[in-house]
Amino acid sequence: MVADLRAKTGAGMLECKKALDEAQGVMDQAETILRKKLGSKIDKLASRATKEGLVESYIHVGGKVGVLIEVNCETDFVAKNDDFKAFCRDLCLQIAAANPSYVLREEVPEADLAKERDIASASLAGKPPAAVQKIVEGKLEKYYSQVCLLDQPFVKNPDKMIKDVLKDLIAKMGENMQVRRFVRFQLGA
Repeated sequence: MVADLRAKTGAGMLECKKALDEAQGVMDQAETILRKKLGSKIDKLASRATKEGLVESYIHVGGKVGVLIEVNCETDFVAKNDDFKAFCRDLCLQIAAANPSYVLREEVPEADLAKERDIASASLAGKPPAAVQKIVEGKLEKYYSQVCLLDQPFVKNPDKMIKDVLKDLIAKMGENMQVRRFVRFQLGA
């Protein structure tokens, strides 16, 4: 059971054993306990510098779409890890397929957000202001999932967001990681 829990969460052997003991052998409860503990660990890791990493590239079949991405981590040991490399390749494929414009929500210009708010609220005339605000917020969330890489559903597992896949990898590797930047080229665009 410890090995199964470790494979699911990427946590250490001792952490998995303690979580299973605390959950009295119930796998789902042990996984929840570990996710809570790993969440605080990830928050602590977020303040550490990421000066190593990888620049990954992808050219789509036919050479009409290309992607370059920089993903940073703390050590070259992690940068050479197969899981880290696979994550970088998956991000390139994601960018090629979904065409996001930004890495983070914070990068979206306020002018673009204002434009989206205007578009969303234009068709809601006559509705109560509280309802309008909630509907506009919902439409902004949808907009973020279109233009922000970390807010997009992961192509290989649409039930998870990219930011959650990144958090899982951080927890597994025990190092801070950041998607620094990317560029997508498309012939004729």
